Parts: sequence; structure tokens; C-alpha cells
Amino acid sequence: MLDRSQNLGCGCERVQQDLMPLDSAVSHSLSGINPVAEVEEVPLVQSLNRTAAASVLASRAMPFFDNSAMDGFAVSAEGCQDGTPLRISATIAAGDAPSDLRPGTTARIYTGAPIPSGADAVIMSELSDVIGETVRFQIAPNRGDNIRRAGSDQPKGANLLYSGQRIAPRHMGLLAANGFKKCSVRRRVRIGVFSTGDELTTHARAPGQIYDANRPMLLSLCAQMGAEVTDLGVLADDLSKTTRAFEHIRDQFDLVLTSGAVSIGGRDHVRTALLAAGGTLDGWRVAIKPGKPVAFGRLGNAVVTGLPGNPFASFVGFHLFVASQIERLSGGAPKAFASHSATADFEWTHKPGRAEVFPVKLGGYNADGLPKLTRLGASVSATLFPLAEADGLAIVPAETNSVAPGDYLNWQPFSFAGVVQ
Repeated sequence: MLDRSQNLGCGCERVQQDLMPLDSAVSHSLSGINPVAEVEEVPLVQSLNRTAAASVLASRAMPFFDNSAMDGFAVSAEGCQDGTPLRISATIAAGDAPSDLRPGTTARIYTGAPIPSGADAVIMSELSDVIGETVRFQIAPNRGDNIRRAGSDQPKGANLLYSGQRIAPRHMGLLAANGFKKCSVRRRVRIGVFSTGDELTTHARAPGQIYDANRPMLLSLCAQMGAEVTDLGVLADDLSKTTRAFEHIRDQFDLVLTSGAVSIGGRDHVRTALLAAGGTLDGWRVAIKPGKPVAFGRLGNAVVTGLPGNPFASFVGFHLFVASQIERLSGGAPKAFASHSATADFEWTHKPGRAEVFPVKLGGYNADGLPKLTRLGASVSATLFPLAEADGLAIVPAETNSVAPGDYLNWQPFSFAGVVQ
């Protein structure tokens, strides 16, 4: 009886040996990529999702002055220890410049208002009994109660933003609070996106045609990472036309993305056309499922990455390779794919030899607080449908042959996949 586990005569073992390991492919995809050199200064309100070109240091400590941590009454702690009612001599609101606190009195004060000279504590309103123009306190305060001291939040010279950080709303708020109105950032990465294939259409669909999903998807993924993207349309399955298209865009972009036509089929012209246009090609067969055919090359000053034509394979390829390339070009530090820990809430058999990426849905948390993931779809690289309810992507290593409930997984939540938090 034939032992089919040996795959005799099918050539599969030789094909597997020819594949580039995923970690090598990731390193290869980043080889020789340097950040864009141009730097520009933009208004702070326009800096969202841009990459900081220089670190920003605090020019002064914050808070700028002692202020009240709550609504209440500013007092001298030493002067109100015996429970004697104090006269309310002033009211101080946020933004006021108060006069000195008169001895033997108190000042009504609101959250964020500056502490007047002569006061060293704030008693909250809830512990204060107002009687006409006086107030009796239910406690004897200690010096410093409910006061946010000047400089207690951040020291002068503190790093507010690091060079290479992608600017998020939290950074914008911190910089604004420190009085910054502009920010020095790297120029946006310029990316051109092609689709390939005579079967693709964006208009009325003729028999045998399908709608182009990859370009809208890749354009939006790039834009989501802060890039300046250009839709370069669909390349026909024609070597000379594809070559001319590459020649035409030479040195216009920092990164050129294509999808489809990077395998070894008779109408897969991207690799040959790129070489004919004066480009280079480094690697194109990766031990990953989906998305084995991936091309890494150069065209003039531009990085060229050729992704598979099947939409889910293209989606996976973007997250494995392109997201890190954009991060490096932007001046940031590429983040490892699927660096978050989780556990499987499913059972699955996997053929070793290629790492596999698949969509997953979050189904709660285990006793240790780790996410429990359910696998979606049936490993079909041509469909995006399982992504409709997915919360992220999970990956199993090439040597894995099965997954059981409770097994540890690495995953990439979509909330962290290139989205600024």
C-alpha cells in the first residue's frame, strides 16, 4: 500500500524546500529601506498619524502653578484647626489671577483654579457647611490636601514626543497642553498602487470578469498608515504594457505596490516587466499561507512589493510585509506582526511546512485574562468574507500540525494593525 504521507512523485517536498522562511522574507522586505529624508513643519492639528522627525522636550514643568484638585475652599491649614467658622472672602475660578488670601478667612475655589498666596490646603465642598457668608469645616486639613503642585505632572525637559513616534491624539493633546502649535514631521510616504489582470473591472461586469477588490483595500490600508497614496489603475496581462507602466512611474514614489501576476503563470508579467524596466527583484516565494508568491524589488529609488492577486492573500501580505515597510519609510520602528498573546477556542489540523494566517473572532477571555479566539473561514485565499466579522488575524508557525482548545496563539488585533490609538 502506498504511504501517501511521503508524497511520492508529487514534487511537494522540493517545492517546500524552495520556499523562503517567513522570518527571512520579513527581513528581506525591509533590507535597504531607509526613512524618507524630507522633513516639514506642520500645524499641530494636522499632525495626526504623521511620524515625528525630532524629539520634543517640555520647555517648562507642569502644572504651571499650584492649583486646586477639586471644588472646595482654599485655607491655611494652621488657621482652621479648631473648627471655628471662617468668612468667605473671595471666589477663585479656573483662569483667575487671585489676590492673597486674607488671614483668618477662606476662599471658595473651583477645580483647576490657582491657589492664592497664604493658602496651603483645599477642603472639598462635601466636607464644608456654608452658613451665609461663612463656612464651617467638618475636618481639620493637612498642608497640601487636594492641591496639585506645580511641576508634579511633568518636569522641565521631559520627553513629550520621541523621534520616530507616530503622532496620535494623545500626543497632540500633550503637545497642545505644553503650548506647542507646530510639529516637525517626516514627509508622507508616497505610494503608488497597481492591480493586475484582464479579468478585473470597476465598471459594469462582463461575463468572466470580477470586480477589483485589491486596489481599494490596499489604497485604504496605506492611507490608514498616513501615506500619500496614488491609484495607478489596473495593469493589463501584457508584458510590454506592464513594462511601460513601470518605466513611466520610475522615481515618482517611495513604494510601489502591485497585486497579482507575481507567480510563474504564463500571464504573470510583473517580475519580468520590472526587470525590463531597469528594476531589480530579490525574492518571490515565501513559506506562508495564504500568499506564497510575493515579490520584493526596486525600481529606481522606489521599493517595489508585489503581493498575491487573491484578495485575502493580498490583505495578509500587506500586514506581514507592507505595513513594516511603510513604518520604516516613515521613520518609525517596524512592529512585529501578531505580537499579542491569545488562546485558541477551536480545534484545527494544519499541514506543516508553511506558516498560516487566518481571521479570528474574539470570544471572551480565559482565567488568565488572555483572549479566546475562534477561527473564521476555511483557508480560502480568494475571499474576504470571513473578515466581515473578524477582530484580527492569528498565525500558526510552519512546524505546527494541529491546534487544540487552550493552545497558545499569536494574533494581531485589528485595533492595533496600523491604526493610531
